[in-house]
Amino acid sequence: MEPPVRQIWKRGFHNLHRCFILHKRCHSGQTGHADIAASNHSRHVKPTLLVSRLYQPSNLRDVGQDSRLQGEMTCKSQMLMQQAGLIHPSNPGCYYYLPVTVRSMEKLVRVIDQEMQGIGGQKLDMPSLCSADLWKTSERWDLMGKELFRLKDRHNADYCLGPTHEEAVTTLVAHQTTLSYRQLPLLLYQVTRKFRDEPKPRFGLLRGREFYMKDMYSFDMSEEAAHRTYESVCQAYTRLFARLGLRCVQVQADTGNIGGTLSHEFQLPADIGEDRLLVCGTCSFAANVETLSPDKTDCPQCSAGTLVESKGIEVGHTFYLGRKYSNIFKAIFSNHQNKPTVAEMGCYGLGVTRILAAAIEVMSTEEAIRWPGLIAPYQVCVLPPKKGSKVEEAAVLAEDLVHTLGQFLPHLRGEVVLDDRTQMTIGKRLRDAGRLGYPYVVVVGQAALEEMPKFEVICQQTGETVFLSKDGLIDLLRTVETV
Repeated sequence: MEPPVRQIWKRGFHNLHRCFILHKRCHSGQTGHADIAASNHSRHVKPTLLVSRLYQPSNLRDVGQDSRLQGEMTCKSQMLMQQAGLIHPSNPGCYYYLPVTVRSMEKLVRVIDQEMQGIGGQKLDMPSLCSADLWKTSERWDLMGKELFRLKDRHNADYCLGPTHEEAVTTLVAHQTTLSYRQLPLLLYQVTRKFRDEPKPRFGLLRGREFYMKDMYSFDMSEEAAHRTYESVCQAYTRLFARLGLRCVQVQADTGNIGGTLSHEFQLPADIGEDRLLVCGTCSFAANVETLSPDKTDCPQCSAGTLVESKGIEVGHTFYLGRKYSNIFKAIFSNHQNKPTVAEMGCYGLGVTRILAAAIEVMSTEEAIRWPGLIAPYQVCVLPPKKGSKVEEAAVLAEDLVHTLGQFLPHLRGEVVLDDRTQMTIGKRLRDAGRLGYPYVVVVGQAALEEMPKFEVICQQTGETVFLSKDGLIDLLRTVETV
């Protein structure tokens, strides 16, 4: 047995060596454990994400005092997103989307891509600047009225900023003169900025003048085939909202200025919603009140049900267009007999930024944001102890935990942030973490220094708090789904 003095010296050297490794890790951006295998792996692990480095300012100049720029903050999602520094008003109905919000939006777009490509959708990108000639050909230049943002170029030619792209995509397909029935159904979609000159922008991202939208357009060989495509897209929308954990109702809707003969809206029930819905308590029937007579109380789909009114936020809309645009712009394919035939069309929209805001609206408390777990900007926030506290030595364990999670849970790389603002108390940082809505908050404190180290884990979606070992925490977070 070694002498006690030598044992103490060896422990001291080991701790000094550990501090040196962690110091080097902090300043070099390397991650992983000090052993050789982890060192080889560390090049694949991202540097620690620090809360102090995230550009998420909650102290931006309050332009809200100027009602011309912001208007009143009239709903929960707008207040929470602005107070947390997720968005910042630019001019009426237009916002800066700050980095944390962009992360969430990009995740949402990836989920949308998965669902749209899962039914055969192909992604493209069309110009936002649209020629007035196309819109005049479809007679929507006048029909859309003041909603269109119109402008002239230096040659005095008329253009608009596209609120939707039926004319553009149909013209694109019409230019392909060799389109065959074998290539149908053709589903083309994009995710892009849209523009609408709202007379009274309000509710933050729920009703703006500039927003992100997914719009898909389908081309089919027959009315029957077009209806099958329509149903396929509606099912994909239903799966999308189920994956996000959002209760969404598909309701019969008016075709409006888009046109066509069949239309459905996808509505998130919410008191702040501007749409009035009638839902049957007995069967699956639901409709926007615009589609029914004012005194209608009986369900037209079943004889037993009574229609109950509620409010909703429209987050998606589908239309069967028939040949409304394909006839005008000559979108033609060669049929089985090699004869030119006009395609049957549908169009399908999802409000990307509106889904973000609507999800926050229906899931959050008045004080704290709650995200659909799949699209939360970051999944885990680790809180080390306050600098100068009795358990300050646990700080090194917090950083080590971040690197361990990155090593053993590859799907969480880039999803774990360390709240390094150790000049603040744990309580203050916990409030910030709760307000920002990280699905999991891990507090590294006194329990982490015990003989059997434990971490306090707060599951914000359920409000549950548990104490777990490192292995237990890894097992818990292994179940987290990311995209």
